[in-house]
Amino acid sequence: MVEVSTSILSVKKGEESETFFKLEKAKTDYFHIDVMDGKFVENDTYKKMLEYSSYIRRISNLPLDVHLMVEDIKTAIYDFSSIDPNIITFHIEACKNKEEAYELIKLIKQNNCKVGISIKPDTDIEKIYEFLPFIHMVLVMTVEPGKGGQTLLSDMLNKISKLKEYVDKNNIEVDIEADGGINLKNCDKVKEAGANILVAGTAIISAVDYKVIIDELKR
Repeated sequence: MVEVSTSILSVKKGEESETFFKLEKAKTDYFHIDVMDGKFVENDTYKKMLEYSSYIRRISNLPLDVHLMVEDIKTAIYDFSSIDPNIITFHIEACKNKEEAYELIKLIKQNNCKVGISIKPDTDIEKIYEFLPFIHMVLVMTVEPGKGGQTLLSDMLNKISKLKEYVDKNNIEVDIEADGGINLKNCDKVKEAGANILVAGTAIISAVDYKVIIDELKR
């Protein structure tokens, strides 16, 4: 079954409460929290996402899907563990070596949270194969991380397919999440490639009826 994780990156100030309630009513499966530090990626949403996710936690029981696009992953894990997320995902590119990646996996699990690893479009999918037995999700970026509203890079569908084939061949249980530029025109191709969690922000938040879009993405 395909699930939808709605990015709250483009939610406007002053409209948070109304938007979050509407998303829950429309049956999004997760709230996707895009955490950026202005260093690993250009934009800085750190404080805004901490504020938004803290607010969501007070009004909703829906799972929080935290995507860390930061250099200082350890500090961010501590900061965002306080909002009791379902999963915390970090970028393999932000790790100095594989030993650090394993330490971060352990730290996230110690905070009673599922673990995800994300890769940028230019990173070979093979780089995360050895971590797969120890994590719960791989987040494949289908755009360059750091900005909303981008167009999906079609080459990333091959990367998702390659990962799906490897996971199935080796009997590994791991979710495959795709993030970036996903909309009703391309979601079928993303699902066919093997992704079972779709992140969408602009496509949902800019719609008149959130439920219509979310239902179509899940179909």
